[in-house]
Amino acid sequence: MYPKITIKELRSLNLEGGYLIDGFPSVGLSSVIATESMMNASQFKLAGIVDSDIFPPISLIKNGKPNFPARLFVNDDIKVAAFLSHIAVEGSLHKIIAKKMLSWAKKEKISLIVSSVPVKSTENKDEVLVVGSTENSRKKIKELGLKTLENGTVPGIPGVLLNEGSLNQQDVIVILFSSDGTSPDFRSSAKLCMVMSQLIPGTSCDIVSLQKEAEKVEQVIKTDVDEARHLQDSMYR
Repeated sequence: MYPKITIKELRSLNLEGGYLIDGFPSVGLSSVIATESMMNASQFKLAGIVDSDIFPPISLIKNGKPNFPARLFVNDDIKVAAFLSHIAVEGSLHKIIAKKMLSWAKKEKISLIVSSVPVKSTENKDEVLVVGSTENSRKKIKELGLKTLENGTVPGIPGVLLNEGSLNQQDVIVILFSSDGTSPDFRSSAKLCMVMSQLIPGTSCDIVSLQKEAEKVEQVIKTDVDEARHLQDSMYR
């Protein structure tokens, strides 16, 4: 039996032709931080939750209110959705979550899924590479003048999104950004956010605010992920 992942929408949505951001921490936390920073700069509102019996039993308290650790946020005006998770995702769940994301995107008639993954590097820290799942997504990359990853590997949920997207003709673009592993990496987060905003019309990045808030946002996310990981470990001992 495969674990069941449920996406429960809290209100009606109209995302046809829109965009979806993958904010699951399958490899590091940088992608989650960049996604949350972009959401803070735009008018994203809670639109659903992502849940599973195999997720750790934890409630995130924000401003005195309980929250599920994995949630769906939507900006209705520009038709952009984002999955944001503050729980560490085990490697065995990467395929299941990616496939669930793809099936949900198909149901909502999403035109493009944007994901990202850090590449540890101490050189070429400004370099950002992208890769697309389909000819259409690769055409978009070329039109934007972004540099393509010609040879390499993409791990985790982003890698599964690319493979499954290529089979099902779902446009997926994964951003590979350099990171030296420092915490927080303002430079990498800002660069990632800027490339995401290039790919997704209507989104923006407040770089000044990002630098001011990145450390605080990261600490909150790291604390949430660590606590969830401890709970998850105890569940399976």
